[in-house]
Amino acid sequence: MSKYYNSKKSWGLYDSKSKEPHRLSRSKLDLFLNCERCFYLDQKLGVSRPASFPLTLNNAVDQLMKKEFDIYREKGEAHPIMKKYKIDAVPYNDPKLEEWRDALKRGISFLYKPANIILRGGVDDVWINKAGELIVVDYKATSKAEEVTLDDEWKIQYKRQMEIYQWLFKQAGYKVSDTGYFVYVNAKTDREELGGKLDFDTTIIPYKGNTDWIEKEIMGMKKCLDLPKPPAPNPECDYCSYRKSAGEELQKLIKIK
Repeated sequence: MSKYYNSKKSWGLYDSKSKEPHRLSRSKLDLFLNCERCFYLDQKLGVSRPASFPLTLNNAVDQLMKKEFDIYREKGEAHPIMKKYKIDAVPYNDPKLEEWRDALKRGISFLYKPANIILRGGVDDVWINKAGELIVVDYKATSKAEEVTLDDEWKIQYKRQMEIYQWLFKQAGYKVSDTGYFVYVNAKTDREELGGKLDFDTTIIPYKGNTDWIEKEIMGMKKCLDLPKPPAPNPECDYCSYRKSAGEELQKLIKIK
């Protein structure tokens, strides 16, 4: 068995009879929106999609950006890139920031009582403006020749990610700006040689979030998990299509034998 993929898990599964809140990460809400069947298999039956390999270069950029913004956080000053984009805010300095950044074990969370579900997520950064509103900030790394935008269809998941974080902070009682920021670093490929280092252009893209959809979808997750059997396969889901095709071919072999 591959050390990268545990095909069956027995922990953290949904139990409709349990009175304890069920904990879900922000990414599981995204999974539900992509495919209810995959979400059900993951959370109720313990059969997850194969995990993707870690993006170690992106993770390195993420860590370095956090360190860089933390320098200005300690000073109580705006980062030069914030000044360049005329963002009247400074990195938010709060003891809870380390906890909020811990996506794997802690993050920021909220119990949505109507569904008895705790939704949580780990943010990259938080800024604060003159009005005392927290600003959710997400770091992204890429390498492309054209201008970096949020226009690609698949980037809807980035926008939802931002909105979920904004909703979580609102539920925690904070004043939250509707406008969050994506700090994008774009690796340059127009150099004649690598020279042992990558150079990046940094862009800040504002995004005005809308959190009105989130509570409805949390209730949707609850309804899905309470089903006695998995939802029908999603014809637009690659994983569902793979399982269907593989199952059909295996059945053909069984009949031949």
